[in-house]
Amino acid sequence: MLLTMLVFFLGPCLPAVADTQLVVRSQLVLAGPPASVSYPLIHMVESGSLSDLAPDIKFVLWTNPDQLRALVVGKQADFIAAPTNVAANLYNRGADITLLNVSGWGSLWMVSRNPNMNTLADFKGEEVAIPFRADMPDIVFSFLVEQQGLDPGRDFSLRYTSTPLDALQLLIMRQVDHALLAEPAVSMALLKTRSLPVSLVAPELFRSVNLQEEWGRLQNSDARMPQAGLVASGAIRGDPQILRRFEEAYAQSNAWCFEHSKECGEMVARHIGLLSAAAVTDSLQVVPRHLTSAIMARPELEAFFQLLLDRQPASVGGKLPKVGFYGGAPN
Repeated sequence: MLLTMLVFFLGPCLPAVADTQLVVRSQLVLAGPPASVSYPLIHMVESGSLSDLAPDIKFVLWTNPDQLRALVVGKQADFIAAPTNVAANLYNRGADITLLNVSGWGSLWMVSRNPNMNTLADFKGEEVAIPFRADMPDIVFSFLVEQQGLDPGRDFSLRYTSTPLDALQLLIMRQVDHALLAEPAVSMALLKTRSLPVSLVAPELFRSVNLQEEWGRLQNSDARMPQAGLVASGAIRGDPQILRRFEEAYAQSNAWCFEHSKECGEMVARHIGLLSAAAVTDSLQVVPRHLTSAIMARPELEAFFQLLLDRQPASVGGKLPKVGFYGGAPN
């Protein structure tokens, strides 16, 4: 899973677009992690939907926070898919970025060797592998168990790992029975342990508690959390025509990915070797199909950021982002 990250502000909505021709750029660079927020970016490259904006469109994969920071600080990408709290962190530290939309609303699941683990309370007394100590997944897990009268430090044996892959490996090698993972790693884990030759030594795993549903139940809200979205970086933020055109294309590609999940899986696997086509296809069946602009999602984002801020201020850069962080079309 992915980790914790002022010159021109778009403000709560983009300014009116003048009736002028789009400025064609020589290249547009789209970047993202091996997660569902990147799938539409890849489709935009393959489909040529942005050919009117630039003759050269490419997708760049980032897999760790250092790469993400380099892309932002070095202005090496125009549009970047990222965890929302990392985007807030970078913005609060002076990065020239604007969050355009939120498309990742639910990827956190408990995965277990026991098919009868139905609530977080069922894991009391158990060892649970969790990637990224004191980062967003860990904070959300701790909050949710505390809301149910449990102490994450006393009632669970939490085994922190450096990466989601490490947590997955602990499951597969039978070194732990339970782990907190995000899609598409969950689907990858389930597929790996149901196929030869891994299944000869690995345990059968089960998709257990949906942390988004727990969040919605305890917050009396929708079963979703604004976990990831798309940011505009650098000078491109000052071109409202391109931003609007890009948002439209992203929405169309996002819809295509959900409506053509098998083809999407095959497409993503060609670009991201870490992911299998089947895992991408499976993951699209369980993540919420919800996409909205950052300005429209601002109330949910601020509630989410406040939780992170209260527990780990560094995860969002020590404060709530100013209004200029929230971009995108207002409807």
